[in-house]
Amino acid sequence: MRVLIVGAGFSGATIARLLADKGIASLVIDERAHPAGNCHTERDGETGVLVHRYGPHIFHTDIERVWTFVTSHGEMMPYVNRVKANVQGKIYSLPVNLHTINQFFGTALSPVEARAFIESRARMDISDPQTFEDQALRFVGNDLYEAFFKGYTRKQWGCEPSELPASILKRLPLRFNYDDNYFNHRHQGMPRHGYTPIVESILRHDLIEVRLGVAHGDLGEHFAHTFYSGPLDRYYDYDLGRLGYRTLDFVAERADGDFQGTAVINYCDESVAFTRISEHKHFAPWEAATFDRTIVFREYSRACGPDDVPYYPIRMVAETALLEQYEARAAHETGVTFVGRLGTYQYLDMDVTIDRAMDVAARYLGVVQA
Repeated sequence: MRVLIVGAGFSGATIARLLADKGIASLVIDERAHPAGNCHTERDGETGVLVHRYGPHIFHTDIERVWTFVTSHGEMMPYVNRVKANVQGKIYSLPVNLHTINQFFGTALSPVEARAFIESRARMDISDPQTFEDQALRFVGNDLYEAFFKGYTRKQWGCEPSELPASILKRLPLRFNYDDNYFNHRHQGMPRHGYTPIVESILRHDLIEVRLGVAHGDLGEHFAHTFYSGPLDRYYDYDLGRLGYRTLDFVAERADGDFQGTAVINYCDESVAFTRISEHKHFAPWEAATFDRTIVFREYSRACGPDDVPYYPIRMVAETALLEQYEARAAHETGVTFVGRLGTYQYLDMDVTIDRAMDVAARYLGVVQA
């Protein structure tokens, strides 16, 4: 008897492939008409540009086995994520680095001087930051917090920064040099042909059947085990209530030539309704110059409704309490394993998603082959 894998994104595909390589057959289903989940990429019909249909995804990792696995299924091209920020009509570099500091304050500080300067403005009385706001004030001070983080965070999460955990901001570095690489990981890149062909390659195995446009509730078959990467609360028909998510709306615009000269510009002012503009041909710099036209997406964040695509788990106090109830129920399940961002209600980067899926597959193989 084969296993069922709900979701054809990186979590489900990775588990399916690792089990198949050990002789275990699976059925992989997905409600969408394509694999790869929110990482799905496709060519825009008007411009020819490779588009990240559900928002930008940059692959970055220090996990060697993940990098080896992904690159065995598709070519990864060198790519450095250099994000810009529009603050009151001026453009700065993110993450906050020495260039950002000197430009914002109109100074020409050295690294040592800049560190001392920021420390003089930081809230040193906040010894153990618990909230996003505390974290920002402790490490960059009020001026940089107000300019780059406060308004953007309100737009992105729909709540006050003082209501969010400090862990959200801890993902962003503060640098006292001119390095504007958004990430610090050893391996960074973009797939030459997009993420969808990589996921399709992972799923290409004689022991893997893929059915698209199929919901979990549509099946009447029996399986040896289920790996579920859909929303945890949906598995239980939301009978305890709905976990909170943020969703995104993308408004496309096409233009001749080059629209903004870079892949991503964040719009930090709360007076601007969207959070950022992404110009997708710049995610593939090896081919960007071949396109006469371009496509950009303005990105708007809002509360996720019942019919929306969930993107970011909110994980505030109310959600955490409800999550604990669902997790307690899930812990007693013997025939299902919850995986991925939605199944575990966590914000996970792609590499962590794949790494955890590898662990899940290894544990299952250890049980069935014992």
